[in-house]
Amino acid sequence: MDARYQQIARLLKSSIASGELAAGARLPSSRTFARENGVSRATVEHAYAELVAQGWIERRGQAGSFVSDTVTPGSALPAASLTEGTDNIPQPFQMGLPALDLFPRALWGRLMGRRLRTQTRFDLGPGDVAGERLLRQAIVDYLRFSRSIDCTPEQIFITASYAMSMTLILRTLATAGDGMWVEDPGFPLIRPVIAREQVRLLPVPVDENGMNIDAARALHPQARFVLLTPAHQSPLGVALSLPRRRQLLDWAAHREGWIIEDDYDSEFRYHGKPLPPLKSLDAPQRVIYAGTFSKSLFPAIRTGWIVVPAPHVAAFRRQAAMYPCTVPGLVQLTLADFISQGHFWRHLKNMRQHYARRREWLERALKQQGFDVAAQQGGIQLVIAVTDDDKQLAARANQAGLAVQALSAWQIEGGERRGLLVCFTNISSAEMAEQLAEKLSKAIRPASATHGAAMD
Repeated sequence: MDARYQQIARLLKSSIASGELAAGARLPSSRTFARENGVSRATVEHAYAELVAQGWIERRGQAGSFVSDTVTPGSALPAASLTEGTDNIPQPFQMGLPALDLFPRALWGRLMGRRLRTQTRFDLGPGDVAGERLLRQAIVDYLRFSRSIDCTPEQIFITASYAMSMTLILRTLATAGDGMWVEDPGFPLIRPVIAREQVRLLPVPVDENGMNIDAARALHPQARFVLLTPAHQSPLGVALSLPRRRQLLDWAAHREGWIIEDDYDSEFRYHGKPLPPLKSLDAPQRVIYAGTFSKSLFPAIRTGWIVVPAPHVAAFRRQAAMYPCTVPGLVQLTLADFISQGHFWRHLKNMRQHYARRREWLERALKQQGFDVAAQQGGIQLVIAVTDDDKQLAARANQAGLAVQALSAWQIEGGERRGLLVCFTNISSAEMAEQLAEKLSKAIRPASATHGAAMD
């Protein structure tokens, strides 16, 4: 039998599809709905959250929950939404996914509509191989203000993803057989992209100060590249210390090596002041700064970017000419407006406030269930330390419908660290956090009844 919240979600979807609940209609508060139907508020919150994730309803802050404006009577699913019954539906704890309910879709639609209405025939051409200049200028202005990175639009290259950014970097600068230091543990999905370009992956241990540069030099002295997440190491959440940043820049200058700085979620820091990005300290011009809008806006935007050193702009343009930017011009120009008009900054501020609360909800709920949660200063995920086989625990959680990942699966060598990785961005209430934490506990116990500190 389906869980009660799933029954409620199905009932609401049926009412929306039939037209009984019209597009834009306000839904009762979870408290009111729960009282009138004799269920718990947490059950209603979970049902609402599922409908938000599927695109049927949307949250509008204190104004409440509303039927999505994209829904039309008789439709099987909301237009332009995630499709029910496919792998696109976000699962609880799904990694790398921003809060889909917080993105201002109506505002985005107005900006895109304005751009569409004012297009000329010249906007239908192929565009610059490096991306639309307006977007590149908007990124330059944002980086100068938020990261103290001084660059020009010519140094910005727009790509369709982080993987495409990496491909462009390596095809411009690397030769077959070059070695690259990578964090261990570190983001696993980029490894096949690097290997495809015949660059050797050289794992380097990570400790409380980030990538261990002394160990990297000792283990792999001939490396030409280093890829790391210095602001908020993925997945452990530590920051690369200032002495190690200086070590790394010194290594790059003397070795004529290349540093690829992945700035995947540095916008989301909740305690303390972040250290400056390596790129802002890049006197030797050996740092390539990479980012995407997948975690700050939404994954379907499929837009990334890199900042390359000024002396190498021409080489990157020659390579980009063979693989021109594939992000649609309409999307790029809408994004440029979103940034330059201040909407991006306001959206990030709103997300930080919500994320801090959602993070607190989940951390508290997990600790109430007896889990050992590792402290982190920022980011959109938490690490739960465990003593049992984390891959087996993650598999049990996956079978229960929870998109938990094993920390050891992110490691190349050793596998000494054990833990469970969970994302909190789409947890919309304290009750939902408590429900999910309890579900996780039931899924993986009694095998992990004792939770010990797994990370030294």
